[in-house]
Amino acid sequence: MQGQTQSISFDGREIRLTTGRFAPQAGGSVLVECGDTAVLVTATQAAGREGIDFLPLICDYEERLYAAGRIPGSFMRREARPPERATLVARLIDRPMRPLFPNWMRDDIQIVATCLSLDERVPADVLAVTGASMATLLAEIPFQGPMAAVRVGLLGDDFVLNPSYREIERGDLDLVVAGTPDGVVMVEAGASQLSEQDVIEAIDFGYEAVSELIKSQQSLLKDLGIKQVQPDEPTKDTTVPAYLEKNCSKAIGEVLKQFEQSKADRDQKLEEIKTEALQTIEALKEDNAVRKAITGNNKLLGNSFKALTKKLMRNQILKEGKRVDGRSLDEVRKIDSAVGVLPKRVHGSGLFQRGLTQVLSTATLGTPSDAQEMDDLNPSTEKTYLHHYNFPPFSVGETRPMRSPGRREIGHGALAERALIPVLPAKDTFPYVLRVVSEVLSSNGSTSMGSVCGSTLALMDAGVPLKAPVGGAAMGLIKEGKEVRILTDIQGIEDFLGDMDFKVAGTEKGITALQMDMKITGLSISTVSEAINQARPARLHILEKMKEAIDSPRDSLSPHAPRLLSFRIDPELIGTVIGPGGRTIKGITERTNTKIDIEDGGIVTIASHDGAAAEEARKIIEGLTRKVNEGEVFTGSITRIIPIGAFVEILPGKEGMIHISQLSEARVEKVEDVVKVGDEVTVRVREIDNRGRINLTLRGLPKNGDESYMDSSPTPVAPLT
Repeated sequence: MQGQTQSISFDGREIRLTTGRFAPQAGGSVLVECGDTAVLVTATQAAGREGIDFLPLICDYEERLYAAGRIPGSFMRREARPPERATLVARLIDRPMRPLFPNWMRDDIQIVATCLSLDERVPADVLAVTGASMATLLAEIPFQGPMAAVRVGLLGDDFVLNPSYREIERGDLDLVVAGTPDGVVMVEAGASQLSEQDVIEAIDFGYEAVSELIKSQQSLLKDLGIKQVQPDEPTKDTTVPAYLEKNCSKAIGEVLKQFEQSKADRDQKLEEIKTEALQTIEALKEDNAVRKAITGNNKLLGNSFKALTKKLMRNQILKEGKRVDGRSLDEVRKIDSAVGVLPKRVHGSGLFQRGLTQVLSTATLGTPSDAQEMDDLNPSTEKTYLHHYNFPPFSVGETRPMRSPGRREIGHGALAERALIPVLPAKDTFPYVLRVVSEVLSSNGSTSMGSVCGSTLALMDAGVPLKAPVGGAAMGLIKEGKEVRILTDIQGIEDFLGDMDFKVAGTEKGITALQMDMKITGLSISTVSEAINQARPARLHILEKMKEAIDSPRDSLSPHAPRLLSFRIDPELIGTVIGPGGRTIKGITERTNTKIDIEDGGIVTIASHDGAAAEEARKIIEGLTRKVNEGEVFTGSITRIIPIGAFVEILPGKEGMIHISQLSEARVEKVEDVVKVGDEVTVRVREIDNRGRINLTLRGLPKNGDESYMDSSPTPVAPLT
C-alpha cells in the first residue's frame, strides 16, 4: 500500500499529491491534501454505449460528515441525498472538465471526489477540481489538460489566494478561476458590488496561480513517467454532411436571415428543410452512398443538419455582424417588467420578460425559525436567504415527467441567490428569513439572469429594503481562429451553438455575481475582460427598464406578511424567558398568539400579524428580564391568592408575593379581608431571597388613591403598561 507523494509549494502552503496508494482499481486516483483537508479524486473510463451521440461524463462530489468529526443529523444517521452544496461542487468540477475532452469522445467517464477530512482553513472544492484533472491524466484518458483551479478572495485592498472560510465570509470577493495552458476555462464568483476592473484584476491574479499549478501537474506526470494521451480523431464519413452543405446551405441561410420571424417560425422552417432533405435522400437509389449512410442511423442526418446550421449561423455573425433575430452584437432584447402580478397573499411578486424568456419570481417573508438548517461540511449552520429555481417542461414547449430539482435547477438557483445576497438588508435591521422562488414560464436563453431580475422586482414589491436593485445578462462568444465576436444577451440558439455562456449580474455600482462556462479549451484574459466590460451597459439598460415597474422598495409589507419585533436581552436570562421545559415561552405565545424566536446571542424576534399582540409579548419578555431591586415600588394587580399571601404581577410576566403578615400594619386573619383577585395595589420590594423569589410588602405604603404618597415617595412607581 505504499504510494508516491509529491509536494507542491504554493503561495506559502504545501499541496500534497499522493498517487498509487488509494483506490487501485480506479482508472486513476490521487489524494489531494492541503493543511488537514484531504480529498480523494478518482477517474474511471468505460467503453461507450451504442447510440450515444454525446459525452456521458458524470462528476460527483461526496461529502462525509466524519471529515469534520460530526455524525449526520438525519433520522438514519448516515449520509443520504447529497446536500445542495455538494451538488454545486460537483457542477464546479464538471464545468471546467467537460470542454477539455475531445468532442468525438463517447465513452462513459466518471469522476468522483470524496472529501475525507476537512480543515476549516482550507475549503475542499478547488482541491477537488485540480484533483479531477490529475486523476484523469493518471487514468490516461484523452484529455486536453492539465487544468487547475484556485480561489481568490479580497480582504481590504489585497487579493488572497485560497482564503479560509472565515476570510471568504469577511471579504468582498469569492472567486474561483479554472484554467488550462490555453487560458481561462471557467469562472464562478460572488462579489460585494465590485467594479469591473477589480474583478478583471482578480481573474488575472488567479490565472497566474493556476498556471503554476498546471506546471506542477506537468512536472509530476513527467516524474511518474506518464505521457498525456493524445489519440487522433476517428475518421468520419463526410458523405451526409457534404450532401447537406451542397443542397441545404442556401435554404438554411435564407431562414437565418429572416430577422423578423419568431423562434417558433424559424424552428418550423428549419425542420421543414430537414424533412425535405430526408425525403429526397430516401428517394435516391438504394446503392447511393448518402442513402446508405443514413439507413439504420436515424441520428446522423439530424446531427449533420444541426452542425451545418451552427456553421452558417456563426459565419453570419462573424462576417455580417448580424444575429438570427437581427440584433447587433451588443443589443439587448425587448424587456417587459411588472410587479404585484399576484394577490398579496403572496408577499411579493415580479414578472420579468426579455425576448421570449419569461420568469415569474415570488418573495416570501418568514420568521427566524424558518431559516434552513445546514447539515453539510460547510461551517455555516443555517441559511436565512433561500432562492429556488424551477424549470418546468412547458417553458420550452415540451412534455416530460416532473421530478425533484436537478443539478441545473440547483445551480441556477444558487447563482441567483449569490447575486442578490450582497444587497440584502442587515439582519439586525430586517430580521426576516427570505425565500424567493423563480418559476421559468418561457425559456429562450438566460433564464438564470431573468431570475435575478424577476427576484429583485419581487423583493422590492414585498417591501424588502434592498441596498440596490440587481440585474443581469448572459454574454456569448463566437470564436473561429483569431476572429472573436462577443454577444450581449444571448438567446437559446446562440447559447447552444456558441462557445461561451458568461453570466454577469450586478447593480449600477458594480458586480455581485459571475459564472462563465466554456465550450473551448481556454480564453485569454483580454477576451474575458472585453466580455465583462461589454456586459456593463447591458446591465444598466436592464436596470433602467426594471425601474419603470418599481423604482424603490414598497413602504409597507403585504398585510399577510408577519410583523416582526426584534430586540436584545441579556443572554444569561434566556433560560428565564424559556422557562422549565419551555413552559414560560409557550405560555407567552399562547397568551399573545405570536411566534417567538431567541438566538444564543440574546436577540429576541417576535412574529405576529397583530402589532398590538407582538407589543404585548415584547412587554412580557422585557418584564421577565428586567432586573428588580429591593426597595423599588411597583403598581400591579393581584393575580391569585393562597392562604399565606397574595401574588402580584409587578411587571408583565413577573410576579412577587405579599406574605399575609405584610398586607397591613394590623394583624390580618384572612388574605381576602384585605385584597381580592384583580385588585390594583402599590407594593414595595421587601427582599429578593437566595432563590430569586420576590417578596413584596404593603406595609408603610398608602392606600390606593392617596395622592400625598406620590408627592412624598422617594422611589417612583414603575407602571404596568
